Amino acid sequence: MRTKLAVTGMILVGIVACAHMGGLEEKEKIYGKNPPVIGQYFASNQLRPGVQWKIYIVASDPDGDMDTLVAIVTQPGLASYPVSMTRIKEENAKDLSGYFYLNTSGPLGHDFLYNQELSVSIQIKDKAGHTSQPVSLSVLLVGGQNPKLPPAGAFHEKDLGPIMVTLRPASGRTL
Repeated sequence: MRTKLAVTGMILVGIVACAHMGGLEEKEKIYGKNPPVIGQYFASNQLRPGVQWKIYIVASDPDGDMDTLVAIVTQPGLASYPVSMTRIKEENAKDLSGYFYLNTSGPLGHDFLYNQELSVSIQIKDKAGHTSQPVSLSVLLVGGQNPKLPPAGAFHEKDLGPIMVTLRPASGRTL
């Protein structure tokens, strides 16, 4: 599983880097040369299916141009979901603290997710095209589990936006 997350992280870096190679010098003149930094992160490692999985992040960018959270979600039995890109509000472009969330339910409900492990690899991209180091997290979806809470005072309880992935059964069947 760790190898799979590492490969997913490298793919994510490659996708973002290739998409933003053109005009890097010009963009750096406008926005600066510093990449965003994810300083702290936290997510519960167990959760009931159907509950939002909150991924808490503290991040900063000395240039103040954080632009997008880039996320790749993987689920056993499926290839990675399409890349999710969540815009970061201008008010959070220099410093952000809060959570992005993934809905662990979908149009088919959430029963198909019991005893499934979801993984996500995330990075923050700035307007110049620089990316933070990737962060990989996973959650086991099991019944009766309340999400673990982040350390008190480490993160703001602020909704930073969704990870835009609609989960589906690994078998591809409809319920």
